[in-house]
Amino acid sequence: MTLRAVVRGVGHYLPQRVVPNSEFEARLDTTDEWIRSRSGIERRHFAAEGETTSDLATHAAQAALADAGMQADEIDTIILATSTADFTFPSAATMVQARLGMTGGFAFDVQAVCAGFVYALANANALIVSGQSRRVLVIGAETFSRIMDWTDRSTSVLFGDGAGALVLEAQEGAGTPADRGILATDLHSDGRYRDLLYVDGGVSTQTTGYLRMQGNQVFRHAVEKLAATAETALEKAGLTSADIDWIVPHQANIRIIQGTAKKMGLPMERVVVTVQDHGNTSAASIPLALSVGKARGQIRQGDLLVTEAIGGGLAWGAVVLRW
Repeated sequence: MTLRAVVRGVGHYLPQRVVPNSEFEARLDTTDEWIRSRSGIERRHFAAEGETTSDLATHAAQAALADAGMQADEIDTIILATSTADFTFPSAATMVQARLGMTGGFAFDVQAVCAGFVYALANANALIVSGQSRRVLVIGAETFSRIMDWTDRSTSVLFGDGAGALVLEAQEGAGTPADRGILATDLHSDGRYRDLLYVDGGVSTQTTGYLRMQGNQVFRHAVEKLAATAETALEKAGLTSADIDWIVPHQANIRIIQGTAKKMGLPMERVVVTVQDHGNTSAASIPLALSVGKARGQIRQGDLLVTEAIGGGLAWGAVVLRW
């Protein structure tokens, strides 16, 4: 028998404030049509004043636990993927741990920007397969509205805030591609491409900084690298693109999503798309899409999913998961 990290529950949380594209027209040289045509985004959510990343993460975690029919004290590990934690330290994960009333186990953050949730899933899978953890709460949460340069129309219209979470549990499988749970992971990074997507500030420079991006260059890398990492993860799992029920991609840009699906030979009818409603929520985008996809009735038990993401670093990767 083989230990697998199987999804027991999923949930998400979005801040109350909805920001349509029209809000940007008053202060930027942009239009709703321009934003939609280049990104597919129609609206996004922004956190309220005083609402933090750990707040969003806690709400999403509570929703996932409720979906799993579990209490917080049944979880032994929390992994929170974020680039916008409340403080330099402690980790946002430990803050969520306290708010959930979880006094045992351990919690930590993972920082791989938009690829953060894929990295977090890979870490959770390794902990479960090794026997270190039995039940892991994996969260992606971001408040990217805090690091936007509102004079830059090329970036400020693209990002939003939100959180999503999965509960993973160790279960025995037969060791075949028919097993439920995480079947394979594939991770990469290449620091030579740092200047394509980064924040120009940080603790050691004693500044907060703003997000900076060379959009055309990121697009060029994204389609090629996302398709390649997805294919590699499928190969590790002993599967092919023909076996996929759903691609659940990082929701950065509809053109990247469409380009990656085309490169993998899959129709858009087999892609879960939420970018129009959420914008790019970085590490939160995949768990948000998983939760919404389940709520829509798209994702069902037994479906084969591929999630893939790329973000600053550059860092990218994919996970093959049977729901």
